Amino acid sequence: MPLLQPLPEEKNLSQKVFERVREAILAGELPPGSRLVERRLALELDVSHIPVREALARLADEGLVERNARRGSWVAGLTHEDLDEISSLRVLLEQFVVVRVQERWSEASEQRLRALVDDMRKAAAAGDVDRVRQQDTMFHEALWQLAEHRTLLELAAKLRGRINSFLRAATLALSRDELELHAMSHAELLDAIASGVPRRARRAMEAHIMIATERVRATLDAS
Repeated sequence: MPLLQPLPEEKNLSQKVFERVREAILAGELPPGSRLVERRLALELDVSHIPVREALARLADEGLVERNARRGSWVAGLTHEDLDEISSLRVLLEQFVVVRVQERWSEASEQRLRALVDDMRKAAAAGDVDRVRQQDTMFHEALWQLAEHRTLLELAAKLRGRINSFLRAATLALSRDELELHAMSHAELLDAIASGVPRRARRAMEAHIMIATERVRATLDAS
């Protein structure tokens, strides 16, 4: 007799609902403030309300959804406090990450990162904001993976929703010309990491994050 029984179908559905709603939030299909009615989502996704409820609870844990017993659920917005907390945490963690990556630097690492940057620059030249956002996210996630730090990856998994939301907001705030400059900034950041000089890499990462932070702050001030 097997030690583990097959997972109930509801568990598989919960994961699928979680992934679909999460991507819709990060892609802007469900903008901040959008109401997330369980019954409506269940109908649209052709599932029962149970996996929808479980998925919304997980999204709330990631900070992408806000829930209230009386008011229901809605897509979380980004406040000035959120922005400051996320950006300061990103600086702290990603400065640590780039030094770890430098210590484990290889030709394969550089090729992987440069391929992502090249694709980002092509997408920026074509004005493809969604593709730039995807490659931006993949670039930073690749850095975390290349740092080869298991506990850090576990922490990243918990923070990924909030960080990806930050990256999306920063990318959407770009004009066509700024989009290309943004892609170029990743090439400059990569050059700093490839230099093997920790101080240069840390400074480049901090500048990279703070530029994005101020760009998002401007959109919050205007709203």
